[in-house]
Amino acid sequence: MPFSAVSESARPAPARPAPSITRRSALIGTAGLLVQPALVAPLHAKPVPPAPTVWPQALQVPGGVARLSLGPAATRPVAQVRQGEVDVPLRVVGDAIEWTAIVGIPLAAAPGDAFISVLPEGGGSPRLVHYSVAPKQYKEQHLKVSPRTVDLSPEDQARYERERDHQAQVMATFTEQPAGVSLASLRMRVPVPGRRSSSFGLRRVFNGQPRNPHSGMDIAAATGTPIVAPLPGRVIDVGDYFFNGGTVWLDHGQGLLTMYCHLSSMEVRVGDVLQAGDAFCKVGATGRVTGPHLHWGVMLNRTMVDPALFVPA
Repeated sequence: MPFSAVSESARPAPARPAPSITRRSALIGTAGLLVQPALVAPLHAKPVPPAPTVWPQALQVPGGVARLSLGPAATRPVAQVRQGEVDVPLRVVGDAIEWTAIVGIPLAAAPGDAFISVLPEGGGSPRLVHYSVAPKQYKEQHLKVSPRTVDLSPEDQARYERERDHQAQVMATFTEQPAGVSLASLRMRVPVPGRRSSSFGLRRVFNGQPRNPHSGMDIAAATGTPIVAPLPGRVIDVGDYFFNGGTVWLDHGQGLLTMYCHLSSMEVRVGDVLQAGDAFCKVGATGRVTGPHLHWGVMLNRTMVDPALFVPA
């Protein structure tokens, strides 16, 4: 059952891989070597500042993110990934020196080789860009919840299926640039202060029955605590759902969406534009929960990924 969230103990954040050398960094590094004095070294050299961290951070595991270099091009390339029977467009960032595809890796992805397709500007066969997915074993969590939210009645099952179909349409949203939304960086702020009470990817077992993995980050906070937008975005859905309770979806452009669940109050309407830091809803305990908290989800190319990759540790 999609996107349900119940609090539990926090786990350590996933290890961060070492930064990779990109075409841009290589070019800049070579230029730096050319302008260094040939024979004279400074007596008191200052330490070189670390390279800025890119967001989201790359972690090529199920539920993680791949950052794939597409090389230089005069215009932004069009890239896509095959998911089931559908070619899903990807977020591509950068400039003429180097373009990068930001790829969300499904939690159900099998370890091994994977690829995306880059469409040629003038037509013809797409270019394949390969990458590898490393294995990751997420912890299992056993929970006792209301039997009604595990063994659904015919009425609740029908409601869930209607809501599932509606949210599938929401998750398929892809806008190049939502009106009024401008992103200088994909680094996000945490939407609400509080303890990270349940981590992404946990394999959920409700009342002894396996269910879908945990597809977001839970942050424990008191009912009524304001929640703020982590990035500029446009509201694309506001609703009350069987499992998720009060829910809001934001569109940040090019397939990057965020969701906020179990809300006690939703103070926006579809079409509203938010800036980073704008309060727009409040923590609650609606839907399938054991207590008040925010379930925060981040989606890339219709794939839920770990929100921790978008925020500082």
